[in-house]
Amino acid sequence: MKRLFTFILTLTMAFSFCVNSLAAAATTTTATETTAATAATTEASADTSNTQATGASYGTSKLSGAPDIVAESAVVMDAGTGTVLYGKEASTKRYPASITKVMTALLAVENCNMSDIITYSNAAVNGIEAGSSTAGINVGAKLTVEDSLYALMLVSANEAAAAIAEHISGSTTEFAKLMTKRAKELGCKNTQFKNPHGLPDEEHYTTAYDMGLILKEAMKHPEFRKIAGTISYTLKKSDSLTDTLELWNHAKILRQNSDYYYEYAKGAKTGFTQVALNTLVTYAKKDNVELICVILKDHGADKSYTDTANLFKWAFNQVKAVTPLTNFSLKTAMTENSSIDSAKLDQIQLLNSSYDTNFSVLVKKDFDESTLKTAFKLDEDKKTGRLGYIIISCDDKELGRTEVTYDITSKQGKTYLEGKSLDDNLKTAPVASKRKEAIHKGISFSLRILIAVILIILIMHMIHRHELEKRRKERISHRKKS
Repeated sequence: MKRLFTFILTLTMAFSFCVNSLAAAATTTTATETTAATAATTEASADTSNTQATGASYGTSKLSGAPDIVAESAVVMDAGTGTVLYGKEASTKRYPASITKVMTALLAVENCNMSDIITYSNAAVNGIEAGSSTAGINVGAKLTVEDSLYALMLVSANEAAAAIAEHISGSTTEFAKLMTKRAKELGCKNTQFKNPHGLPDEEHYTTAYDMGLILKEAMKHPEFRKIAGTISYTLKKSDSLTDTLELWNHAKILRQNSDYYYEYAKGAKTGFTQVALNTLVTYAKKDNVELICVILKDHGADKSYTDTANLFKWAFNQVKAVTPLTNFSLKTAMTENSSIDSAKLDQIQLLNSSYDTNFSVLVKKDFDESTLKTAFKLDEDKKTGRLGYIIISCDDKELGRTEVTYDITSKQGKTYLEGKSLDDNLKTAPVASKRKEAIHKGISFSLRILIAVILIILIMHMIHRHELEKRRKERISHRKKS
């Protein structure tokens, strides 16, 4: 009985050994397959935060049938590419009035954290023109940059503009210099700012085109978009703010209960002074197209809304956006580039490259997008991790390009930069190394099975011998008794 118990225990251990080995091997195989499958999807779905995404346009310069408008200056611009679809005295210098605050807001989101605290000075609150737009913020109020931006953009609070300027540059005068400098950096050639709010100054001017560039840049910031599209916001009473302030967006083009509501408008800023007349900047999105409209020197707030809506309706009926890289294969494009030698091709195809799959081309509504061509051009910059460009063209004319990059801080990026082989060292090409690991695991598993089988055979052999010996002894005992 004792020997039988030992046999059963040994057999159980051997069986358990086999099962565990099998499970371990299966897990390893599954993990290998999962890693390989994940790596196979990295070509186009990798993080594109480091890629240069510039859009393009084609055939949009000869649009016709634009509506007549009352405004003396206007522009309609594609928000992605800056392509001008419509212009009326777009480069004529005009007074911007409170749409100036778009530049003030841009500098705030570029230079501040939304949680930074701004203390409203006496100069900021009481140094503005009497009777001009205000949120009613008191001297000594301590508001966050975010709260100040809501006051700035929704109710055009001049004290908020002055307080933001002081917070960033120390004074409104120095801030105005920063505003003009930033405008030039954005390509504005006919813009000069003298204050952060747009109150009258003969030397404070811009153009419809320049304001389009400024709004285009501001729209790159989610904080700006959120605030510019908000209908109402509350500044709650606090130890420093003496009253609760309800802020309602002045832009009627955004408000559904307004006669001037335009359903595709997503954000806007109004302006008015006696010399500037009505000004308005708006951005709207329909389908995959996002457009900017700037109105300067319009004769009535109602006219600025109707002019804007009519221009948007016309423009959206003229153009569409196509995305030629949605189903683009980078590996195929690399292979088709005959100027890349095979050794180089093998290496760069193993990198975890990324590019902007949403790269768009603005074209006329009747454009045949199948005529767009794509190709990969090797143009390395190892300092930034740029591998090259995807070139988008039509009729042998380049329309635009977007960067193909890789992470120079990753294991595979470092290996590539060091000039070493990537074959056995890449997250994006785990097949070789994982295959070796799988083979080793398989051999180990087979050896374990073999040992377990040998143990079972030996145990069975021992049992058999034990049974034979037991029977022999029983026969001998039987003979003696007889």
